[in-house]
Amino acid sequence: MLSTLLAFLGACTLIAASPGPSTVLIIKESLRSRRAGFLTVLGNETGVFVWGVVAALGLTVLLAASELAYDVMRIVGAVVLVVFGVQTLWQARRAKGESAPGLGEAAGKSGWASYRGGLLLNLANPKAAIFAMSFLPQFVPEGAPHLPAMIGLAALWAVYEIGYYGVYVWCVGRMKAVLSRVGVRRRLEQVSGGVLLLLGARLALES
Repeated sequence: MLSTLLAFLGACTLIAASPGPSTVLIIKESLRSRRAGFLTVLGNETGVFVWGVVAALGLTVLLAASELAYDVMRIVGAVVLVVFGVQTLWQARRAKGESAPGLGEAAGKSGWASYRGGLLLNLANPKAAIFAMSFLPQFVPEGAPHLPAMIGLAALWAVYEIGYYGVYVWCVGRMKAVLSRVGVRRRLEQVSGGVLLLLGARLALES
């Protein structure tokens, strides 16, 4: 049981360490404030837990089996990524020439918007659904009831990633004095927006 748990947490670490759209969004929001970054993490991990529960109930099998359902989710996910990318690039453009970029925007943006962004980005990703279906069953202990074990693993996965990504938020907050400089901030937002656009285009063009 302990070895299975350690293997599961090790796998969770490797998953979280793999760069993806969620990581980009978390870092981008953390540039605004630690609160925005942490709420984005909570939204993302709510999505992780939802997909884990969906996988436990077997509903992701339908998504994997239906090409139409997968394609619909794939296009929706691509649109979400492109919208986030365009918004980020627009914010970088608006920040040009400002002495304190993003401060008014950060203050005006609600915590719900940050949470919703993390949740939406995760739920709109069909890969997250398929991955949860293939990942979680590998760590269900032999003889354990399948549904409760899968839901428990999904909850542990989400909680573990909250701690992992929380370190990202903390680190960005510690470096905020440097990262908040006009040129640095604008360049980071340009890179983040470009990455989100590329990820959206790749998802849209996948077969």
